[in-house]
Amino acid sequence: MTYTCSKHQDMKDKVVIVTGASSGIGKALASEFAAHGSKVMMAARREDLLQTIAGEIKSNGGEVAFVKTDVSREADCKQLIEKTIEGYGQIDVLINNAGVSMRALFQDLDLKVIHKVMDVNFWGTLQCTRFAFPYLLKSKGSVVGVSSVAGFQGLPGRAGYSASKSAIHGFLDVIRVETQKQGLHVLLACPGFTSSNIRKTALVADGSQQGETPRNEDKMMSAEAAAHHIYKAVVKRKRKLILTREGKMTVLLNKCFPRMMDKIVYKHMAREPNSPFK
Repeated sequence: MTYTCSKHQDMKDKVVIVTGASSGIGKALASEFAAHGSKVMMAARREDLLQTIAGEIKSNGGEVAFVKTDVSREADCKQLIEKTIEGYGQIDVLINNAGVSMRALFQDLDLKVIHKVMDVNFWGTLQCTRFAFPYLLKSKGSVVGVSSVAGFQGLPGRAGYSASKSAIHGFLDVIRVETQKQGLHVLLACPGFTSSNIRKTALVADGSQQGETPRNEDKMMSAEAAAHHIYKAVVKRKRKLILTREGKMTVLLNKCFPRMMDKIVYKHMAREPNSPFK
């Protein structure tokens, strides 16, 4: 991706925070916004990966910095916002992208798995948003939650993941309503099944990582394509973004034919290799 030849200047000089920026959609988002002239602050737990990605972006003319951050830790979220203000003096866009998935039947699940998923996905989003809130209100900026269709339709084998995404939806809806007279933009972005690292790091019943993805990643939307769509949705200040035909159909049919969708989703997810249910 070339940074100096971008034709789009909508986000030029805007300060953009991206959590979960060390891989997948987060990494692609950092590159996408940098390509359009934004000043990007990347956050993730893997400092070595952040350093490598920052080097790549800088070598192509982008402006970027990073802070090692575990969004499940309140102190880390606070530090991320403080470091961004120290470095750039403002925050225009906060993209809550950090996330972890899981794959196991609820009856087999160690409760620590759900705690972990909620701590990263929900509490990470809430904490980063809370500390960034005064600056986002001042800039009349954007809060983005990178969520999933799992927040609209419960996915079997993903109790903690679906619960965390539903919680994010409810939280962002409240923020949108509360700030409607203050100019804050709130975007709920649901990429659908996108090629990323999240399935390889998904937690199984005992809390260990799954390791191998149960899906054909090559047939999914790329992280770069998802990031481009999210970028455009931020520029246009959209309320909601649902990507992929499968994702859009899932949300629509669940709204119109919920009982039918329960059966369809069950059968679809049961076809995954080594599915925990049949």
